[in-house]
Amino acid sequence: MEIVKRPDPPKGLSRLLYRLPIHLYRAGFGWLLGQRFMMLTHTGRVSGKRRQIVIEVVEHAADGSYLAASGFGTKADWYRNVRKQPNVTIHIGRRSIPVTAEQLSAEDGAALMARYAGRHPRAARKLASLMGFMVDGGAEDYRAVGREIPFLRFVPRT
Repeated sequence: MEIVKRPDPPKGLSRLLYRLPIHLYRAGFGWLLGQRFMMLTHTGRVSGKRRQIVIEVVEHAADGSYLAASGFGTKADWYRNVRKQPNVTIHIGRRSIPVTAEQLSAEDGAALMARYAGRHPRAARKLASLMGFMVDGGAEDYRAVGREIPFLRFVPRT
C-alpha cells in the first residue's frame, strides 16, 4: 500500500453531489440505497445544529451494530462532530436507530477493511483510490489502509 495523496473533504460542487443521497432519505426513499448505506443524523460541534450525511456501511455486526469509515479521515466534519457528541441516530432503509458511536482501534480497522475487501473487491479498490491509497489488491494492503482510516462502530442504545 502506498499513500498517494489524502484528499481533503469535498467542497463546492463535489460536496453538493456527495449530499444528494440525503434528499432521498428525507423524501422517504432511503430504502432505495439498500442496507449498504445509512444516513447519520448528528449535532454540529460548533453550531449545535442538526446535521446529516449519508455514509457507506462497511459491516453490519452480529450484535446489531453498524461499522463505517471516515474516508476523508479525521478532517471530515461529520467525524469530528460525532467524536464530540457520540449519541447520534442512523437511518437505514425506513428505520431510525438511536446509537452511540465508538472509535475502533487501528488493528480492528485493519481487520475490518480486509474483510470488506474480501466481500467487495472492486468497491474496495475504488474506495482506496478515492481516499488516496494505491493498493495491489492483497489483504495486507487493505489491512494497511484500514490502519490509516478512522472507523466507528454505531452501537444501538437501549
